[in-house]
Amino acid sequence: MNRDAPRHERITIDPGEIHGKPVIRGTRITVEQILRELGAGRSVEEIMAEHPRLTHEDIRAAQTFAADWLAEAVCDRR
Repeated sequence: MNRDAPRHERITIDPGEIHGKPVIRGTRITVEQILRELGAGRSVEEIMAEHPRLTHEDIRAAQTFAADWLAEAVCDRR
C-alpha cells in the first residue's frame, strides 16, 4: 500500500512510535484503537468525546485506511 497516498494524509506510520502502528496524524491514537472501539459498539460521538482531538474525518480515515490495507492484503495473496 502506498502509505503516502493523499487519501491517507490523516494517517502516519513511524517505526519509532507505537511499534510502527498506523496512527491519526498529530496524535498517539492508533487506527486499531479506533476500529476496536467502533467494533465494541461505541459511537463516533462517544469516541470523539473521549478523544477530543479526533474529528469525524479522522475516524473515517481510520476506516478507509483499514479497508485499503485489507484489500491490498487479499490481492497480495492471489
